[in-house]
Amino acid sequence: MTGKNNKFFHNGLICIIFGVLLISPLVSRSEKHRETADTLFRRTPGTITPQGPYRPENPKKSDILYTRLDIQFDWVKQQAPASAVLMFKPHFYPQNTLELDAKGFDIKEINLLDTLANYGDIAAGEIAGKVKKKLEYTYDKRKLIVKLGKNYMRKDTLFIKIDYVARPNDVPRGKADDNVSDKGLYFINADGMDEGKPRQIWTQGETEGSSCWFPTIDAPNQKFTHDFYITVDSTYKTLSNGLLISQEEKKKGMRTDHWKQSLPHAPYLAMLAVGDFAVAKDMMPNGLELSYYVEPKYGADAHAIFGRTPEMIGFFSNVFGMDFPWEKYAQIAVRDFVAGAMENTTATVHEEGVQNDTRSLVDGNSDAVIAHELAHHWFGDYVTCEEWGQLPLNESFANYSEFLWSEYNNGRYEADWQNLQEMRAYLAEAETKQVPMIRYFYKDRENMFDSHSYAKGGRILHMLRTYVGDDAFFASLQHYLKTHAFGTAEIDDLRMSFEKITGQDMNWFFDQWFHKPGHPVLKIQQEYATAGGGKVLLKVKQAQDTLAATVYRLPLKVDVWVSGKKNRYDVTLDKASQTLEFPAAKRPDLVIFDADAQLLGVIEHEKSRKEMQFQYLNADRFLHKYEALASLEGAMADSTVKNILVKAMNDPFWKLRQMAISNFAEYDGTGFVDIEKVIQERAKLDPHPQVRTEAIITLASFGDNNNDSIFREALSDSSYQVVSVAMEKYLMGQPDDASSIAAQFENSPNDAIVTSVANYYAGLAQPERFEWFLEKMKLMKPTEKYNFLQVFGKYLIKSKQDIQRKSIPVLEGLARDNPSYFVRFGAFQALGLLTDIQGVSALRKDIRSKETEPKLKEMYNQFGDL
Repeated sequence: MTGKNNKFFHNGLICIIFGVLLISPLVSRSEKHRETADTLFRRTPGTITPQGPYRPENPKKSDILYTRLDIQFDWVKQQAPASAVLMFKPHFYPQNTLELDAKGFDIKEINLLDTLANYGDIAAGEIAGKVKKKLEYTYDKRKLIVKLGKNYMRKDTLFIKIDYVARPNDVPRGKADDNVSDKGLYFINADGMDEGKPRQIWTQGETEGSSCWFPTIDAPNQKFTHDFYITVDSTYKTLSNGLLISQEEKKKGMRTDHWKQSLPHAPYLAMLAVGDFAVAKDMMPNGLELSYYVEPKYGADAHAIFGRTPEMIGFFSNVFGMDFPWEKYAQIAVRDFVAGAMENTTATVHEEGVQNDTRSLVDGNSDAVIAHELAHHWFGDYVTCEEWGQLPLNESFANYSEFLWSEYNNGRYEADWQNLQEMRAYLAEAETKQVPMIRYFYKDRENMFDSHSYAKGGRILHMLRTYVGDDAFFASLQHYLKTHAFGTAEIDDLRMSFEKITGQDMNWFFDQWFHKPGHPVLKIQQEYATAGGGKVLLKVKQAQDTLAATVYRLPLKVDVWVSGKKNRYDVTLDKASQTLEFPAAKRPDLVIFDADAQLLGVIEHEKSRKEMQFQYLNADRFLHKYEALASLEGAMADSTVKNILVKAMNDPFWKLRQMAISNFAEYDGTGFVDIEKVIQERAKLDPHPQVRTEAIITLASFGDNNNDSIFREALSDSSYQVVSVAMEKYLMGQPDDASSIAAQFENSPNDAIVTSVANYYAGLAQPERFEWFLEKMKLMKPTEKYNFLQVFGKYLIKSKQDIQRKSIPVLEGLARDNPSYFVRFGAFQALGLLTDIQGVSALRKDIRSKETEPKLKEMYNQFGDL
């Protein structure tokens, strides 16, 4: 899964800069701020996070083998009347009860069915007359314990039928790991009163949400097949796991869709979705059908959004050494989803931000999250972690698959840039949280969905791949998948697959990276000695807390450049302090520690400006070039540095061009005219929209009107991002045609452009624009709505008090009820601008006190006065 609950690991990032909350777009990996070498490479390790109780694999008293579910929906009550037939057997020891997870149900009746009933008949619906006896049960709204009447043995297969009503809004709360947003089954705009929002139903099962809508043993070590019969208004489409077997028209405009999942998977991967969707299809050469469900207005864009999926399936099938193991693959975008995306078997659910018109995709697509959820169909769905403490067996592989796809599709530098962002995400988390990757002790299973399980895990796999080599790495993955097909696994199963393939003991690697917290912090002191023909000395100290973490064994490579020639050496660190020696006839031009740029950790290796200049010009890894450019920031008084940055503005890789251009913001030194011309050229002609955007921002920083014509020309750019930034910079200069330009773009289909126009209108503070602000904000996606709220706040500050008062109930409604926690926070912030009005401070206090979302409560505690 991407972005579990309110955590945006892969397709979104929340950061606090200078006391302001910034949220980047969910579907783009664009960078919103600039970093120095210190912030990227010199982080200090955090404290070890306290552990919780021991979390064993869920004991298997019984195994659910199959479920037949008949379900319909009461939109008014937001409930789901249903019946479930469960086929199960005792796992090993005799059982006289069946313990099920069933949260918030109204149980109507439970019956034991004749054990001679044919399994196929039950799947086909022929269950009438097969009731053997009514069963007694106990139920506390969480656990349903069915009394079977006698002991049954592991050779016995039983069928029970449970009639019930699922009431997701009444799921019990009160335990430490209960989250009010976790209710399994979600009705969106159930009464149809939310203008512009479609009516939808969808489910979210991870971690224990499936038992909010059907009775099961809601643990990842259960594997079962199922038939879901979903009865809906015939105007709606449905989606579920497996294949659509039939659609039967019923009375009163209703229809029952039969979806069959014939291959076993875990309960948390079961899903259904209902709504009005446009469906586009693709077909793989082997006949595998792919489908893409989007809102009707995005129907023409569905292939642009998801169209790389067939190639992704082919790519992953090749590198993982086995074909896509399921019967179909569908992807669907829904409103108000509680995660970034979810890898339900054969039917991935995406949040609405994945939907963009084709032009928007110029600025960045959702390939990373699409690849992530697709890869789960091997790692997570096909082979499942046996317990949530083993979650990296699911999420680390999905995370690293983003890198693999980017490496294949976009090139190594793009993948390495992505790799750096993931490492940065983990290091930021590690400042306050350090836990083992595999956690046998934890307080809350939801806390497993963090940057350790995702970002750190992906980087560990990258190191493992580098260590054993590509052939052995992918052969080991194939062995792991085939050995545990349709089953579960723990981390030692993965280790044994690598040992089986490589013939090497891998316990040291798995122990230090998966079972111990933290990461290496390497402090390197470089010296040169003339004795013995000359040699370079690297005194390396492992500065991390070796009592809390470990002394790492680190095989890596070192590049030593002498007289412009590179020599590469293999070394292994395995001591807290050690000295490495390399021959060098003269003082080296440069030494690069970890030449493969694969180490997850912090490397402190002081280098001169001259060495960093050499590093940018000669290194062949993205990370080393990036580090060099970052170190040269603010040093343009040095003509050599300035010339290197000018050269870098034409670097083959877009990120390095963007970094170089950003260094010239507010530049007024020698050669200004020529430098400005280069940046103007980048603004007009650079092939990458991020670079064109950066060029426009930099040109605007020069504080003259020389570039207004460039900003005006950029309003016709193919990139919405470029247009939105150019719009903001152009209107900032108050040109004569400002009003006409704003009017021309105020109804743009792109929210970022509308926000730029709104920024101009906010400065004018015209009372008649109030309704315009509300109308535009109403239809925006959550992330864009947050950004728009900041501009709306600017408008309110400049407005008269009658306008401010009119905004209070609007902002209150958003702050209390919006499904997106960061929109609620944005509205809360906007209310904070109106505290001069009587009652607003008390209103904000009440909003804070009644908020139930843990993440938002934490943000209120940290930034509540913003």
